[in-house]
Order: sequence, then structure tokens, then C-alpha cells
Amino acid sequence: MTTNEAIVRAMWATFDRFEFAAAAPLLHDDFTCEWPQSRERIIGRENFIAINAEYPGRWRITVTRLVASGEQVVTECDVSNGAVTVQAVSFFTLKDGQIIHIREYWPDTMEAQAWRAQWVERY
Repeated sequence: MTTNEAIVRAMWATFDRFEFAAAAPLLHDDFTCEWPQSRERIIGRENFIAINAEYPGRWRITVTRLVASGEQVVTECDVSNGAVTVQAVSFFTLKDGQIIHIREYWPDTMEAQAWRAQWVERY
């Protein structure tokens, strides 16, 4: 039996190899993905695969954290094109051994604000 954690890791592995179509069997027939920051919803596995395959550049994906509980899996990933690295946080819902929903946050990197410097440590 494949775990939900393994299914999510397999999806990220196919994306890391630029084999987006290989993720199709991991996605449910009723798959949707939401990107709240841009207020976009991707409906259907074909659209999700196409948008990722057509995304400019060649981005490598490293899962830095994964938390799984039942049908819910959350990942934090470093996504890099070699010059730029960004972080993504993705909330997965699985059903019948496939990913049925993803809600992703791709926050922009920002400079720390000077006013709070006395209370924080930079890393």
C-alpha cells in the first residue's frame, strides 16, 4: 500500500525531473489546485500538468519539510533555477490514493524590516 506521503513525494520527484506528464496518475479525476495569492484556480489534471510544463525555466525542487496526517499532506519546498531559490508551501488533500486538491502559497522574498531588528536574528 502506498502512503499519502509517498504519493506527494512522487509528484514532487516527477516535477523535479521535468517529467510532468508522469504525475498524471497521481492526480484524481476531480483534481483542482488553488493559488490564493493570484486568485487562480486550476481545474483538471491536464491543465495543472500543462501549466507546470510550460512554466518558464528549468526549476529543481527540494522537499525541505513534509507533514502528513490522514488524507492531508503539507510540504515546504525550495524551488530553484540555479540563480534564484524560492520557497513554496503546499497543502495537499488526497482521496482514493490520488491527489484531489492542492492549495499553494509562493511567497515573495522580502527584506527584513528595520523597525523590528532589535527583536530578531537574521539567518
